[in-house]
Amino acid sequence: MPATLGELRTSGWVSRPVHEEIRRNAAARIAAGDPLVDGVLGFGSTVLPQLEHALLAGHDVILLGERGQAKTRIARSLVTLLDEWAPAVAGSEIRDDPERPVSRFARDLLASNGDATPITWVHRSERYAEKLATPDTSIADLIGEVDPIKVAEGRYLSEELTVHFGLLPRANRGIFALNELPDLAERIQVGLLNVLEERDVQVRGFAIRLPVDVMLVATANPEDYTNRGRIITPLKDRFGAQIRTHYPPDAETELGIVRQEARPHLAALDLAGVVVPRLEVPDFMEEIVACISQLARQSPHLNQRSGVSVRLSISNYETLAASAIARSLRLGEGDAAPRIADLGSLVASTQGKVEIEALEEGREERILQGLVSAAVLAVFRDRVRPEPLASVVSSFGAGTVVHAGDDLPASAYQDAFSSVPALQGPVMALAGSENPAVVASAVELVLEGLHLTKRLNKDAAGAKASYRGRGG
Repeated sequence: MPATLGELRTSGWVSRPVHEEIRRNAAARIAAGDPLVDGVLGFGSTVLPQLEHALLAGHDVILLGERGQAKTRIARSLVTLLDEWAPAVAGSEIRDDPERPVSRFARDLLASNGDATPITWVHRSERYAEKLATPDTSIADLIGEVDPIKVAEGRYLSEELTVHFGLLPRANRGIFALNELPDLAERIQVGLLNVLEERDVQVRGFAIRLPVDVMLVATANPEDYTNRGRIITPLKDRFGAQIRTHYPPDAETELGIVRQEARPHLAALDLAGVVVPRLEVPDFMEEIVACISQLARQSPHLNQRSGVSVRLSISNYETLAASAIARSLRLGEGDAAPRIADLGSLVASTQGKVEIEALEEGREERILQGLVSAAVLAVFRDRVRPEPLASVVSSFGAGTVVHAGDDLPASAYQDAFSSVPALQGPVMALAGSENPAVVASAVELVLEGLHLTKRLNKDAAGAKASYRGRGG
């Protein structure tokens, strides 16, 4: 790569503003049929087209939505739309464009060295900066302030070189993301007005105007939820686009996100001298996890303004799998698969991610249990054919009891086929596998579904349960 300004100019490199750089790369992706951002599911016909339009128009963007709607992920993904490498004046704190320097340091260096000015190359991963807006954020944090150390070194207060640049100038020629923008004090938001309109920053006490080249991306929760602040109208007016995000529209999309995010965290354990269980999460158990979140977003008992994050589904999936692995480790089994008995472990991963509208003693647990039962019933009705179930119910004669629970190994569920032979057909059709751990999981779902449809009685104590006929 060229190491001096002269070499850079002879190489044919063309200086472009960051919005134009992103615009060109976004257009190339669209033309090639490639996704604009990676790893974001469920936004293909809603959010991403709006984002395409905003980027092609060269706009700064606000992403508005409840928690857990991939706003930060989208902002971070935009860095892939920058050129992989960009030249900058060597030694510049704000990555000055060699052809359009804005800092005093870079201007002086070019004036004295000309074409011999040293050039450094910056990877696009270094051209992204992010700040979580908090009420204590100051103008000095974002814009800059006098550096007392530089003054102590002998510089005058009136010199531009005494300024310590804030996050925004240091994001020059890159992307600056500001998360939870309404939490930023209104007087600090005023400091961003010039950045978005005049494209410069002004440092207090100095007649300095730095025409920074930056794309600003902000994220925010709806104002009616946060109640901690608001985006001032003049600032909101200066953003070119406000894009509303949303939760996955269906369980299938939610499940795709869960599999993408959770599975890397559930890699096989490596324990010397210990039987390490092989984890297999049946499709129907995955669907239950996704269905819980989908039902939670429709529940009148939960605060829908705060939202139900996709992180709920991810945490529940990981917790469910962890519960199955823990049981298999205790029992020394070679295979692990989550069962209905493991759903009780989801209380810990659900509490804190949902807000109950009116909380009274014991109400939170009842509401969460109701969501789990409704999800199990929905998946049972969707997955299990009703025709064979009449034979299963009639097979529960007087005194017939089938035990289930997290204390039973998978092999124990074979006894259920001996006492209730009709159970084997729907169970094997649901399991789709001869893996004993998956078969045990299918047995529990069929039995629990029959209980929830009021065709079997159930006696439960913690994670243990006994199923018997209605007349038993």
